Amino acid sequence: MADSNRRTTSRRALYNRLRRMVLTLELPPGAALSENELAASLGVSRTPVRESLIMLAQDGLVQIFPKIGSFVSRVDPAQVADAQFLREAVELAALEDLPAELDPGVVAELRDNLEHQRGPELDLEEFFTLDEAFHQGLLRLSGHANAWTTVAAAKGHLDRARRLGLHEHASSAAFADQHTQIFEAVLSGDTDRARAAMRTHLRAVFSDIERIRAHSPQLFASDPGAVPVRRSVAVWE
Repeated sequence: MADSNRRTTSRRALYNRLRRMVLTLELPPGAALSENELAASLGVSRTPVRESLIMLAQDGLVQIFPKIGSFVSRVDPAQVADAQFLREAVELAALEDLPAELDPGVVAELRDNLEHQRGPELDLEEFFTLDEAFHQGLLRLSGHANAWTTVAAAKGHLDRARRLGLHEHASSAAFADQHTQIFEAVLSGDTDRARAAMRTHLRAVFSDIERIRAHSPQLFASDPGAVPVRRSVAVWE
């Protein structure tokens, strides 16, 4: 039983590692995936890699084509829109549920988070982590912290689109400014202003997608059912 539990934990850890590699764009949209190469680079056998890729395919982050190969799914704007719809619905509703007396501990954490967002040496992944923690903190203020698990499970394509958007901007300062506007509206009790600022902030990803797709269409799924042809370089038809 102990060995079985260790194997399950190990498989889950490998899945989480590969999932993070996809979400952080270390494995970019459309990339061909070699089980042998992944196994060698991660120091594991092919079997857990294959199992992890199947799990990622179930998440919509990998596509597996028999006799052709496995590929990182290209970002699907339709799935981005669905995840955005869910996230916006949850976060705007949470703002309506804020108590009259805000938890001072959570407020202090959010202040500290916003201060760190303006760190001069902050890299993209550090900012992304702070961004996630900020939105989770707002849900905690409203008493709906557990809703984040549902949101996070649905936003794989959305998170990749957001990271692509961050790469497009010279600085994350504009996003930090938007967070500050939302937070100040929350502290002042102006729910309407907080909701308007949150809606604008969350929907920025759509304009980012259109701008990125104009110069890098290969990152996005124009036809989710398209089948790639494996040559020396993967070609999608």
